[in-house]
Amino acid sequence: MIHKIKALNDNGNGLSVRAIAKELSISRNTVKKYLRMNEEQIGLGLANRDRPKQLDRYFTYIKHLLETFPELSAVKVMRKLKQKYDNPDIAERTLRRYVAKVRQEVCVAQPRYYQPVLDMVPGQQCQVDPGELRNVMIGGQPQTVYFVVFVLSFSRLMHLSYSLKPINTSDFIRMHDAAFRYFGGQPEELVYDQTKLVVINEKYRELTLNQRMAEYATRAGFAIRACEGYDPESKGKVEAGVKYVKHNALYGESFRDTDELTDYLNHWLDNVANVRIHGTTGQLPMALYNAQERAKMRPYFALKCHDQRMMRKADKTGLISYQSNKYSVPMVWQRQQVMIRPEEGELVILSPESGEEIARHKLNQGTGQILKNKHHYRDISIPVATLEQQVLDQLGDRYGTAICALLKAGAPKIYRDQLNGLLQVVKRLGVPNEQQLQRLCQRPHLSTTQMESLLEAMQVSQASTTNNTKVSTGALKRYHNLTQVGGQHALH
Repeated sequence: MIHKIKALNDNGNGLSVRAIAKELSISRNTVKKYLRMNEEQIGLGLANRDRPKQLDRYFTYIKHLLETFPELSAVKVMRKLKQKYDNPDIAERTLRRYVAKVRQEVCVAQPRYYQPVLDMVPGQQCQVDPGELRNVMIGGQPQTVYFVVFVLSFSRLMHLSYSLKPINTSDFIRMHDAAFRYFGGQPEELVYDQTKLVVINEKYRELTLNQRMAEYATRAGFAIRACEGYDPESKGKVEAGVKYVKHNALYGESFRDTDELTDYLNHWLDNVANVRIHGTTGQLPMALYNAQERAKMRPYFALKCHDQRMMRKADKTGLISYQSNKYSVPMVWQRQQVMIRPEEGELVILSPESGEEIARHKLNQGTGQILKNKHHYRDISIPVATLEQQVLDQLGDRYGTAICALLKAGAPKIYRDQLNGLLQVVKRLGVPNEQQLQRLCQRPHLSTTQMESLLEAMQVSQASTTNNTKVSTGALKRYHNLTQVGGQHALH
């Protein structure tokens, strides 16, 4: 083989490395290696050739696994070999070294993960983290598996729940219920990252919690502790657990259906994850839990996992989401929290403070639908021409026409709304005088918001001049900014 490589290369005058590798069906790295060596080096290497490795007979299969799934761990390769070759007698350390060598040849690399070691007391803490893995083959189709990992900090006992759709608060609470049932008790506190399933907002380390999750924690009797944002190392055990689930449990597997996936994960928990020798504690998580932690866990009384009265936040278009559909609420509730309650084929939307009903829709059994009540939105039945005439009636033909033209030129897509807003401003502040209207019409750009600020400032300025006193207000400052020479501070 070496002679063929040298002959085909012909001291650089023959075939390229790529062409030689293709011709001889060997790796380009092998070609490069022997082309760099002189006859003495080659002879010395042949004289001291290592004896064949025990795992060489599995090389093709191991290489195939690593080429197909580059991040497959040595532990998972061992499991695959045992399934494929009927429990071959291989030491784990030997396989780990061999896999590392094969990785170099197939040019794959596995990132190294780190986790801090924290001293904990039994029954004190459980760390929780959601994760996901895409392109898991289920029923012949690639799907995303969303999962949540629960790891007891002392014993490292693990529980895992999954879903094939993004996890919402109800799913999250049900997964907690399943974990506590699996553990046979609950710890004193649970640690989370800044997931919206738990923490809505953080400011100065003051947390705004997801209301339903906070209610569940209070009823169940455990404390919620959230890590600082962007600080996963403070929750390292479960962060490592998420990677363990991805790479050891799910990566490289395929399933006939969800029932097979569920059975597989249950078997993996009981026969792999919780009975392995943990790298940090040096003990089996299940054995350590039964010996020292089970007795320290608080009793868990199964709760109704989800209340029929649930919270939603309306988006900027006045829509809330429920079971993959969207439903409208009155526009006054835009960007506000509302409470929902399914009730005999209908979705009732309530005020979270008073419990008063603010909307009601028939539940849609499909998905991806938007159900609107036209009365929840502004009245668009009034023609634009009618609104323009109302403006002319208030401001006069000359100034009304000019201001309408400015509003339409500045924002034609929301011209109707601008006219409605202008009428409301005039109703609140009164009809501007001629001097004020002249100033408004002289502006190169105008919106209803600018007009409102200018009129407020003009009125304050006029009152100040009349009373011969100095007035310093936000309105005057806005007026000053809006009337700078050259318009460099003008709002467009």
